[in-house]
Amino acid sequence: MLSEVVGVRAPGGRAADAARLVCEEYADTALYHHSVRSYFFGAAWAEARGLDFDRELFFVSALLHDLALVPPFDSHRLPFEEAGGHLARVFTAGLGWPVQRRDRAAELIVLHMRDDVAPEVDVESRLLQVGTSADVSGAGLEDFDPKFREALVAAYPRLGFAKSFVRLLRDQAERKPGCSAAKLTAGDWPERTESNPLDKV
Repeated sequence: MLSEVVGVRAPGGRAADAARLVCEEYADTALYHHSVRSYFFGAAWAEARGLDFDRELFFVSALLHDLALVPPFDSHRLPFEEAGGHLARVFTAGLGWPVQRRDRAAELIVLHMRDDVAPEVDVESRLLQVGTSADVSGAGLEDFDPKFREALVAAYPRLGFAKSFVRLLRDQAERKPGCSAAKLTAGDWPERTESNPLDKV
């Protein structure tokens, strides 16, 4: 994995390495690349605004945020982001993180599918919202330098991510009609996702 894209760096260390390994092992390549791109988009957005953030916490949460969409971790009752929050709590317990930090990792993952959080209220949650929104549906892409976008997609190609991700969320919606994925797929989100300008980079 590249540790830096156009000056935006990913953290090193045991927690980051373990999150990357688990994501790469359980997600397919398109979903793994999405998770990494989500981190870099969020980190770039923060750095452009001079925001301080917990890079390790954000990276770990970004790499784990969609793992509850894959069969080994999919819940047939909980929305995928809530199941992903539980997965993050278990994963970070294995790292020896204290309860409060484990709760934060779970919170970031749950909130990335909720209404926008102001960065002054919860900067890391906002960064995961920014990063995932840009990478999934192209929301807010105008905030990023085209050279950064091009370099990021070159480093972590999309590999048909948009169509496969829409399929994943439609599957969630069919099995869990009241979940956030059901609300997204009922609107114009699938069309916006499949026309993300990043697929033309």
